[in-house]
Formats: sequence, structure tokens, C-alpha cells
Amino acid sequence: MKNIWKKGVALFTTALLMTACTGSFDEINTDPDAYNSVPHTNVLGYGIRYISSTMGGDLGGYGTWAGYINKIQYPDFQGGIIPSDNTYGNRWYAIYHVNSQFKTILALTEEEAEGNKNMRAVCRIWQNYNWLYALDGWGDIPYSEALKGSVEEGSILQSKYDPQEDVYRAVMTEMASIANELGNGLGTDALGEGDFLFNGDMKKWQRFLNSIRLRTAMRLSAVMPDVAKSTIEEICGNPSKFPVIDSNDNAAYFWWQGSGSYFEPWYDNMRTRDDFGLSDIFINYLKEMNDPRLHTIAKPAASDGEYRGIVNGLAAANMPALNTTSRIGPMYREEPAGFTPYFQACETYFILAEAAMMGWNVGMSAQEAYEKAVRLSMEDNGIEEADVEAYLAGKGKWDNTKERIWWDMWVGLFKNNYEAWALYRRTGVPTTNYIPIESAWKGIHNVQPMRLPYPNNQYLYNTEYVNEAVTRQGIVDHCWGKQLIWDKRTGVN
Repeated sequence: MKNIWKKGVALFTTALLMTACTGSFDEINTDPDAYNSVPHTNVLGYGIRYISSTMGGDLGGYGTWAGYINKIQYPDFQGGIIPSDNTYGNRWYAIYHVNSQFKTILALTEEEAEGNKNMRAVCRIWQNYNWLYALDGWGDIPYSEALKGSVEEGSILQSKYDPQEDVYRAVMTEMASIANELGNGLGTDALGEGDFLFNGDMKKWQRFLNSIRLRTAMRLSAVMPDVAKSTIEEICGNPSKFPVIDSNDNAAYFWWQGSGSYFEPWYDNMRTRDDFGLSDIFINYLKEMNDPRLHTIAKPAASDGEYRGIVNGLAAANMPALNTTSRIGPMYREEPAGFTPYFQACETYFILAEAAMMGWNVGMSAQEAYEKAVRLSMEDNGIEEADVEAYLAGKGKWDNTKERIWWDMWVGLFKNNYEAWALYRRTGVPTTNYIPIESAWKGIHNVQPMRLPYPNNQYLYNTEYVNEAVTRQGIVDHCWGKQLIWDKRTGVN
């Protein structure tokens, strides 16, 4: 991993980018020292940083739903998954706000599109990444009428919700279009210092795009097999035109500055709190598998040096002493200038391994892809080669099953908790029932949340359309009901 944060002044922007003023009154009342437009690179930096800070801090929530992290001091009643708790509403706002900002850049550069090819491509890639985040979390979302609040675009302030299948198809089509454009030649324009993700390296943006296409295709493989198969085989069949994230050196990690207001979010939380420990099902699995990543992911309990997780949602009377539970390892939580992952190199090969298991042509066998994925994950966690070989010859040995891929992928995705929650919903891994013992939903639901709650502002200001979406999806208790279209688990409620 390499820190690619450009240190310096934090970048901010306003909701609208102003164009030139006209008329004598405007000229007289215009501050000659003020910007009348914001450099596109500033908006780019703002959008990347804003999404990273809003989405990258989850310890509980996605961390709990993925089976990684539990609270120690307080029972996890999951009381926050209601619309009036704005945790997830903030994420909803961030997606629509940033996508609106990037839409403005696209409008301002439309007349000179070729001269701004790289900037426009990155804006579209980031927009579609955000749309996918929304789809994977909420299901049906405003899309076709979204971002059309301006007068010239219809003054649509109450947007209808589009069926998730329609939006997935639209996003996949749009990403394929961007991939083809970049595959035919990158632009010549510089992204500037606002590219906090890849430091202006368009080749890495191209890899990120195609890797997200792989992820989405596999997500949809059970419900849109035609789209999934053709997408994955197209990418694998032409790696020079459609490069992917294939090494840890080109993985998509947002690195934090590590000072002021820009501490890595997990570290920032640790500065004032010590109530998150690793889940018992996670620690127990790593120990059972003799997985050397245990020593990087976790710290031994201070009380006795043992690795020990905590049961999700214990009653307050049964809470263990703080020093008896394993905490998150230093690499993941104790680095002020740590990272927020968007796409790890190992994920590429776990996807290819699963695709190969389905008989799709990915240019390698399932075993080759699986072992490559494991090696990349081990390397990313600083594991010695001898320990990697021992794992692949021992408990982690290839056994020609999708379950072997999924369980190791679950370990490899640690810290990318949102993606691990999606893996759980798609595959059922981890299969252990870890609904909180003291949860308000115990006896009502037998799985972790299936979706995110629509934010309260939607119920207040977009009432008709959000209620239509809730009814159409059969949503109950805000986060359960009908599963998302790609969640094909049975016997869950």
C-alpha cells in the first residue's frame, strides 16, 4: 500500500458553480479577488474526500452486519436502523450531493469534452460508483429523475424511485461505455491535485472502473446471468483494453492525511472510544483455519494474550471485562494516516475464481485465481511467504467449491465492511447466525439487515414516492422484507 494523499490545503466547493456575471450592477458588486468558478480539481477532491469520510468510518453497522466487529461495552440493539437516526441518511445525502457536484463539472466541460476527457471520465466513474453504493444498500432509488432540480431540467424536487433492476442495467451500460472510451485511448488533460485516490494516474482509474464492473457483474450473476457473463468475459478477454486491479500496488485505497480534521476514521474513533472488539465468529474462524492473517487483523486480549472475540449483543450483565477481548489490529485502526479501501486486489481474483467455477472464460482456472487472491490478501497483510504456503497447503487448500472462495473472500474483505455485508447477503457467508442476542429484532428476523433504511427526509419531503418504493419492495421494519434482487438466500426473514 502506498500513501498517495496530496498534502496541503483542504479542498472545498459550493453547491453550485457560478458562471460569469453580466450587467453593470453585477460588475460593480463583484469582488475582484473572489473566485467566480471553482477549479474542477477542487470539486473532484471534495467529492472523493466527502464520500470517503461519510462512508469509511463504519465499525458497528456494516462491520457488525458483515460479522467482523461487535460492541463491547454496550449491547448492540441495532436501534439505529430507523429513519430518524440519520446515520444512513447522511450517506444517502452524500451520494446525491456529490453526484450533483460532478454533474455540474460534466455540464461545464461538455463543449470541450475531448480536452477534458480524463476529468469527465473520472466524474462519471465516481458517479456510477456512488449509484452502485446506493443500489446495494437501499434497492430501489431515485435515478431517472434524480439531479433534475434546476429549472432548465424540469425543477423535479420530488423524484420517483426506479426499480433496482432498471438502474443496475443502466449503470452497467454506462460503465461499459466509459470503459470502451478509455480503452480506445486515455485523455491528455491532468486531473490535478484533487485526485486523492490515484494521484492523477488515469491508468489506475481505468483499472478501478473495470474492477467495479467485475464486482457488479458477479453481484448480478444470479439475476442477470447474460449481463454478468458477457461483462466478465469481455474484460478478461481483452486485458489491454480493459485492465483491472491486479496487484496491491494499484489497489483503490484512499489514504488519509493523518492530522487536523483528516485522521483515518477508525483511528479517529479510537482516540476517544474503546468499545469495539472483534466478533467471536470472526476470531474463531481465523483460529480454526490457522489463518496467519489473524495476527495482523486482530490484537490478542490484554488480559492473557489470547485471541478472543465477543458475542454480538450480549446482555449488559454478561458483558466481559474490556481487557479480555481482542481489538482490531494496528494496521487497520491505529494509523492516523491509515486507509479506507474501495477495491482490494484480492477481490479481483476471488471474483474470477467464482466465475471460472461457473464455466466462464476468465483466462485461468478457479484454483489459480483463488490461490492468487489468497496470496494478494496475505501480502497486503504483511504475511511471510512460508506462512502463505503453509496455509494454502493446509486449512486454506483449494477444494473446488464456491464456499472455499467465499469464506476466504470474507476474510480478505476486512475493513471493506460494506462490500463484505453484500457478500453475506449474496452468499450467506458467514453462515453462522449472529443476530444480536439482545436485539430489538430478536424473534422477528433471523438475519442481519437486508437493506438500509430510507432516510427520514424522504418520508417528510418525498412521501408519495418513498412509500410507493416501500410497498413495492415489501419493506418491513425499515431494513427487512423482500430481499434485494441479487440476494437469493432462502429461509431468511
